[in-house]
Amino acid sequence: MSDDVVRLLELLASGASSEQLAHVAVEDPRLGRATALALRIHSTLHAHRRREAELSALFDTASDLARLRDTDAVLRSIVRRARTLLSVDVSYLSLNDEAAGRTYVRVTDGSVSPLFQKVTLGMGEGLGGLVAQTAQPYATRDYFRDERFRHTHPIDSAVRDEGLTAILGVPLALGEQVIGVLYASDRTRREFTPDEIALLSSLADHAAIALDNAALLEEISEQSAALRRAEEAHDRLMDLVLRGADVPEVAAAVADVLHGEIGLFDADGTEMTGADPVPPVPAAAAVAASRASGRAMSTPDGWVCAVQAGPELLGSMVLAGRGDLVDADRRLFERAAVVTALLLMLRRSVAKAEDEVRGELLTDLLTAPERNPAALLARAERLGLDLAQPHAVLIAHAESVPRTRLAVAAARCAALAGIHAEEVVLLVPDTDPGALASRVAGTLRSAVDGPVTVGAAGPAHGPREIAAAHAEAASCLRALLALGRTGEGASMEGLGFLGVLLGEQTDLDGFVRRTLGPVLDYDARRGTELLATLRAYFACGTNLSRAKDVLHVHVNTVVQRLDRIGSLLGADWQSPDRALEIQLALRVLALQG
Repeated sequence: MSDDVVRLLELLASGASSEQLAHVAVEDPRLGRATALALRIHSTLHAHRRREAELSALFDTASDLARLRDTDAVLRSIVRRARTLLSVDVSYLSLNDEAAGRTYVRVTDGSVSPLFQKVTLGMGEGLGGLVAQTAQPYATRDYFRDERFRHTHPIDSAVRDEGLTAILGVPLALGEQVIGVLYASDRTRREFTPDEIALLSSLADHAAIALDNAALLEEISEQSAALRRAEEAHDRLMDLVLRGADVPEVAAAVADVLHGEIGLFDADGTEMTGADPVPPVPAAAAVAASRASGRAMSTPDGWVCAVQAGPELLGSMVLAGRGDLVDADRRLFERAAVVTALLLMLRRSVAKAEDEVRGELLTDLLTAPERNPAALLARAERLGLDLAQPHAVLIAHAESVPRTRLAVAAARCAALAGIHAEEVVLLVPDTDPGALASRVAGTLRSAVDGPVTVGAAGPAHGPREIAAAHAEAASCLRALLALGRTGEGASMEGLGFLGVLLGEQTDLDGFVRRTLGPVLDYDARRGTELLATLRAYFACGTNLSRAKDVLHVHVNTVVQRLDRIGSLLGADWQSPDRALEIQLALRVLALQG
């Protein structure tokens, strides 16, 4: 082997440039063939090294995607590798904003122009617009002389400020959707080879994957956060229910979680939370639609969700102050309605059990107070009642109202209430039964929308006195009904001795007619005042002088009237028995008004 050939091989092994290898042939034309072969080997080695670098870059990019933590960092790495592998001055990546109808530069490498780095393009504008519309790569060796795409002043100004001339753009695509463009650009004219276009397209595919993964991770993160938020809210609501919280507390917690105003309505449309201001009552159609679908429904006033237990509608929940609800918040609102249904069912069960316990205590107090007074006192204490303190016993009666409804209303006015012996009985800590009965009659009238008559007795201490007071309250109620004082409340003390005498009386009008009928008829026909004279005569202890002063007439007039009364009622009308009946009849008339 000649020294010249060895020299040629040494140059090739040392990585000499193609110019240096070609110079050998110039110096010795006899080595032309060997030099040409060396140049071919040099070109092949250069292509292999370039391919190796490209594959290494793609491998590194794939590794970056596998360790994806920061999307911008991955995109910057892709853009930087594109600039290095294609040996260009500037590389950059733009993304489309479909909602705004614009495209903006997301990442740059090698850029020195602030104007270029912040440029915003309209859809379809510039070389990138052509790439996005056709989903194909496009290259221009001289940007400002190329008429294949639409030039605009903002884009051309930014490209000119950066000093770019040759630009290659390839699409970033997810399926058939182009989401952006990856660019490689030089400040001098340049032809981009098919290999360079393919390499940039591969990097663009990696960038699209990075963006898709980032969007997926963000969606998963949002879903995870929503699930955690829903779980925390559910745990919070369940904790409130299990701790015995009331409806307003649960509603306040739901409002806090959903950042809105919550209204809770029963099946009749009555607001249960005492909210201020009260949200609008939900439309029956919206509640029915929610009940049928089991989902929250959007209305002009907000969102409505039926509160139901199986097929039974317990009420409805309204969320105001929120526009559209994301799926997570909507599910949370629906879950809150389920928790509220559980709360209402628990309240119903507790109330039913408590009513049963209270009903049993009331029955034992009124029917067997002597059996075990100490046990009765202990049972009452467990319900928060101290029977050693003075209590009034009331019996409420309403002709046109179901007893159960009256009992529910009465429970709000009493420490202990229930149905006993077909009547609603109330036990209330109080020392003035008469005044209490009058107030309770008015309260119950408003609650049941009808007249309620209340007889009262007491105050009573302990089981024995309470049972006795109940019997007295029953007699008082019968007297009120017999006197026609429906819708009033009173105690025996308020009725005086008449209540004691007439507790069982059922025909007071007949009694009055039998006793005073002739006098009443005489006054009605002649316009006289015999009845008034009778009242004054007995009120003055049968003293004529005092009676004439009360009546403002002469004593002879009183005597004449009494004689007329004697002729109408009989000569024995002043006998003790007849006089008592007449006075009783006069009292009945006075009480009847």
